[in-house]
Amino acid sequence: MMIRQIKPSDNPVLAQIIRASLEEAKLALPGTAYFDASLDNLSEFYLAKPGRCYFVLEEEGQVLGGAGVAEFDSANKIAELQKLYLTTEARGQGLSKLLLGKCEQFAQTAGYHKLYLESHRNLQVALQLYERMGYQSCQGLAGSEHSLMDRFFVKEFSRK
Repeated sequence: MMIRQIKPSDNPVLAQIIRASLEEAKLALPGTAYFDASLDNLSEFYLAKPGRCYFVLEEEGQVLGGAGVAEFDSANKIAELQKLYLTTEARGQGLSKLLLGKCEQFAQTAGYHKLYLESHRNLQVALQLYERMGYQSCQGLAGSEHSLMDRFFVKEFSRK
């Protein structure tokens, strides 16, 4: 099992994993990541600027999923956790927790003070993960591209 940064060859499989996950959750709808313009070219978005990163989980050459971090509010040093999805087969093994930890580590190293995320009530397993990992429920922040999301969380990092 390896976690690495995204590369262009990952784009098609990650788009498929994300769309299949959203279809399964009955969220293949406008206002979700399903219709993001950058979904088919995630590597271009995440490799374009510092302060962004997408981590890919791979086993024996097979991509099992991934998760990303990108700037959300530069003035307040808030990053956003984005597109944390796994294949059906990879779920239930603690792999989301590994990816989330890697994203948190990146966000802190990049100088962010908080990690914000948007989710949906249909994603109950994900909501439980966020709560177990110390995320606090909050109001949605202005500037969201995903109008259908109805659960919002934030984790504040201790400042050194």
